[in-house]
Amino acid sequence: MMKKILRNASRIAVALAIAFLLSAMGIAKEPQKQQKPPVKLVMSPASTVPSADIVKFLEEKCPNVTITLNSKESDYMLEARGWPEHYRFTLFRKGGTAVFATSTILLSNAVKDVCKYVNNPK
Repeated sequence: MMKKILRNASRIAVALAIAFLLSAMGIAKEPQKQQKPPVKLVMSPASTVPSADIVKFLEEKCPNVTITLNSKESDYMLEARGWPEHYRFTLFRKGGTAVFATSTILLSNAVKDVCKYVNNPK
């Protein structure tokens, strides 16, 4: 009876050791989420919302979206107008075509809406 218990215990120990080695090698890892491609926004000169405030929420809501000063490298231009409790954002594609607009009470929601659009354009 004791031999049987020891045999089962050694099988469990071997199985645990194999599982540990596989996870250490990365074979047993869960598949990682596919990273979203980087998106660059340039701020419109008509914007009244400070870019620092927008960057703060971009880092939280969608880290793949950044603000650039170089309009030639940008994917979109963002016109961000507003004051506390009333924000209006308009997103323009290269060439000047307006492709998305949102109006929200919270700045964080306006940024979230823009993130959602640029990561899933229609």
